[in-house]
Amino acid sequence: MIKINRALISVSDKTGLEDLVKVLKKNGVEILSTGGTSKAIRAVGVPVKDVSDYTGFPEMLDGRVKTLHPKIHAGLLALRNNKEHMETVKKHDIDLIDMVVVNLYPFEKTVAKEDVKLEDAIENIDIGGPSMLRSAAKNHKSICIICDPTDYPKVIEEMEKNSGSISENLLTELGIKVFERTSTYDAAIYEYLKSKESGINSQDSGFPAVLKLSFKKLQDLRYGENPHQKAAFYKDESIDEPSVSTAVQLHGKELSFNNIIDLNAALEIVKEFDEPAATIIKHTNPCGTATAKNLKQAYLDALNCDRISAFGGIVGFNRPVDLDVTKAILDEADFVECVIAPSYEKSALQYLTTKKGLRLLEVKNFEAKPGRIDADLKKVVGGILIQDRDAGRLKESDLKIVTKIRPSEEETSSLLFGWKVTKHVKSNAIVLCQGTKTVGVGAGQMSRVDSVMIAVQKAGSRAKGSTLASDAFFPKEDGIEQAAKAGVKAIIQPGGSIRDKEVIAMADKLGIAMVFTGIRHFKH
Repeated sequence: MIKINRALISVSDKTGLEDLVKVLKKNGVEILSTGGTSKAIRAVGVPVKDVSDYTGFPEMLDGRVKTLHPKIHAGLLALRNNKEHMETVKKHDIDLIDMVVVNLYPFEKTVAKEDVKLEDAIENIDIGGPSMLRSAAKNHKSICIICDPTDYPKVIEEMEKNSGSISENLLTELGIKVFERTSTYDAAIYEYLKSKESGINSQDSGFPAVLKLSFKKLQDLRYGENPHQKAAFYKDESIDEPSVSTAVQLHGKELSFNNIIDLNAALEIVKEFDEPAATIIKHTNPCGTATAKNLKQAYLDALNCDRISAFGGIVGFNRPVDLDVTKAILDEADFVECVIAPSYEKSALQYLTTKKGLRLLEVKNFEAKPGRIDADLKKVVGGILIQDRDAGRLKESDLKIVTKIRPSEEETSSLLFGWKVTKHVKSNAIVLCQGTKTVGVGAGQMSRVDSVMIAVQKAGSRAKGSTLASDAFFPKEDGIEQAAKAGVKAIIQPGGSIRDKEVIAMADKLGIAMVFTGIRHFKH
C-alpha cells in the first residue's frame, strides 16, 4: 500500500474532477496544480497550491512551460527506497509527489475536426503532460498515476477503503495504462504530421511508413465467427463517425462477433440514402434494401425482396423507428436478430422489448458529419492492408450512356439506387431493382454470369422490367444475355472491359439501355 500525501493535478478533461479532489481533501492530501485546473479545484472549495509557487518559477511562453522543472520531475522519479535519492531531494528542498492526475490536450479530437489548421494542431501537442506521466509511470510502484477520468472511481474506492492508501495492484494497472496512452498519443501526432507532409509531397501515397494502430476494448465477446474462436470488440477513439462502435445497445442478448459485422453492414448501407431507407442483412450481404416515402414501406419492400433469406437477419434504418415500423418488424418477419436505427419512439421501444432476445441498437448523432472518415483495414496473416473507404457518390451527370437506347428517367433513378446497393454486396455482385427497391441479389460468386442467374432466380417474375447494377464490368456478353432473358430493361456497370464493344452491341441487339460509371465497386 502507498499512502497518498501529495498530488499533482493538471487536466484538460475535468470530468469527475470534483469527486476526486474532495476525497483527496478528506484524506489530507496536499494538491499542486496549474492554470485552469487550479481554478476548477478552488471553485469546488478544495485548497490547492499553484505549481509556480512550489517551483518558484512562473508559467511562461503562453503556458507551454509550466511543469517542466526539476522540483516536479525529481519528486516523481526519486526512488523512495534509495538512500542517496532521498538525501538529494532533501538537500534541494524537493517534495515527493505520490499521485499524478494528468489527461492530455485533446490532440486527436482537434485534428478530427474538419479544416483544422496546422497551427491549432501544433498547439494541442501536449509536452508537459506526457513528460509527467512518463516520469511517474517509470516509478509507478511508488506513485498513483491517473491518465483517464474513468479510473477515478476505482481510485476513490481504494482511498476510502484504505484510509487514503492505494494498493500495489492498482498502482501497476494504472502505470501500465500510462504507456498505452502516451504511445497512442505520439502515434496520432506522427500520423497527422505525416499526412500533412504527404499533402506537400505529391509523390507520397499519404499512408505512413510505419503504421501505428490504437484501439480501446469495448467488450469481450462470447466467441468469434465460430464457438471455438475467442474474440473481442475494439474501438478507434479518434473516429467520431456514426457507427456500430458508437451505438448504444438498448435491449437484448449480448452482441456476437457476427452480429457486429452484420450491424456494420446494415448501417453503412442505410447511411447511403437521404430518403427513408431500410435494409436486411445476412452474412454481410443485403438480402433486401429499399427506399420509400415512409420507413414502414421501405422495410416491407426490403423484406419482400427475399423473405426466405431474411430469416434471422439484421435490420437497419436511417430514420427513427415508430410503432408502425415496429409492428411490421414483429408481425411480418419470422425472426429478426438485431435492429439498428438512429432512435426509437417510446411506444416502439416498449413494443420491441417484448421480444426478450431481440438486440436493439441506437446510433447517437446519426446525422453528424464525421470530422475524419475511418480508413478501411483488412488483416492478412503477418500483415495488414489499408485503403481509403469506398465513400464516393455518383450523380446522374456522371453516367455515360453507351447504348442506342437511353434509360428513362424512372430507370435512371432505379439504376442509381441499385448502384448504391451493389457497393455493399460481396463481389461478384449483381443487384436487380424495381424502382428504389431490390428484387434480386446475386452475391459473392466466382463468375459474374452466375451472380446474374442467382439474382434472376431470387427475383422470379419481378425481374421483368427491372434494372440491373453490376459492381464491375461484364467480361463477356453472356451476363447481358441472361439479363435480357429475364426481362431486364437497363444496366449500370463500370465499363472498362476489353470486350466492352461486344457487350454494348449485345445490349443494343437485345434492347437494353446501358450506362457506364467509370467506377468499380469490388468488395472482398
